[in-house]
Amino acid sequence: MKSVTTPLLARAACVALALAVPACGGGGRSGAAVASRNGDGTPAVRIMTGGLDKQIYLPVTLARELGYYQAQGLDVRFYDEPDGVEAETAMISGQVDAVVGFYDHTVDLRSRGRSTESVVQLLRAPGEVEMVRTDEAGSVKSPADFAGKHLGVTGLGSSTNFLTQYLEEKNGVKAGSAISVAVGAGSTFVAAMENKQIDAGMTTEPTISLLERKKLAKPLIDMRTAAGAKATLGGTYPASCLYLTTGYVRKNPEVVQKLVNVYVETLKWIQAHSAAEIADKMPAAYYAGVGKAVYTKALQNEKGMYSPDGRMPADGPKTVYKVLSAFDPTVEGHTVDLSKTYTNDFVDKAG
Repeated sequence: MKSVTTPLLARAACVALALAVPACGGGGRSGAAVASRNGDGTPAVRIMTGGLDKQIYLPVTLARELGYYQAQGLDVRFYDEPDGVEAETAMISGQVDAVVGFYDHTVDLRSRGRSTESVVQLLRAPGEVEMVRTDEAGSVKSPADFAGKHLGVTGLGSSTNFLTQYLEEKNGVKAGSAISVAVGAGSTFVAAMENKQIDAGMTTEPTISLLERKKLAKPLIDMRTAAGAKATLGGTYPASCLYLTTGYVRKNPEVVQKLVNVYVETLKWIQAHSAAEIADKMPAAYYAGVGKAVYTKALQNEKGMYSPDGRMPADGPKTVYKVLSAFDPTVEGHTVDLSKTYTNDFVDKAG
């Protein structure tokens, strides 16, 4: 089990392939794929995330550190990209089998004729914070002040971009009057603040704590808790999940079940342990920029965002659909069968 970064040329090819794949029910070439297996018969699964070191994706690495993939008889290879939209593209083109990313991608994809589904929900809140550059805090006091501002997002078409556009629409900011800037996360996001490339931006922990420690930015909108997400978005906003093409799920139910078993067990472990105990399991590189104490405190403050059981919250899909409908022309005015964007079946069978 290892983490690798897709080379730039492969990434470009991935985008081209995804655009060429017909909008079929299986969701692309990977939708028709039977899981590959090693010589000993062990299922080999390729999972991509938009930032393994982000706390919103912590269960992915924690499960590895706890030995849960191995215990389920899985050989999992991890691939990392700056944002969720690139991970989505890689799965649709068949470069990877699954994505751990935000659930909203499955709704957006279905509105465009792609059939993907969440099989286990890791987060019940986005874990995102809109940070305003310290020297802009006096003029940007709410999203209503975004007009004319450069707003950092991980990538165009990413979940941070979705949420930013929703905040603009909800607060009466005319479409196009604010400029979304793709700056990634972590060090690249911090650099964008330092160099004044962005006036505000949406990011997650531990980047939030690093910005505050450097006194580069201050929180404006905080969605690190379920309560904060409901106040901002009007309902529960399920975020990080494991999603795959429907074709892959149908052809490989036993592999999908093993993956869901891994994450349900990991979520239960999180609920039973303190933030300090969780941080002790994480690679030191994940908190090198902020220090372990700051990383642990951040985790303690947002630990409630993790799902206790992996199930989709009852009001979650409707909230996501409402948010996307506010600005996304591929969703607005279109009927999306939300029941096909997720399933609790595998979670119900998980031990």
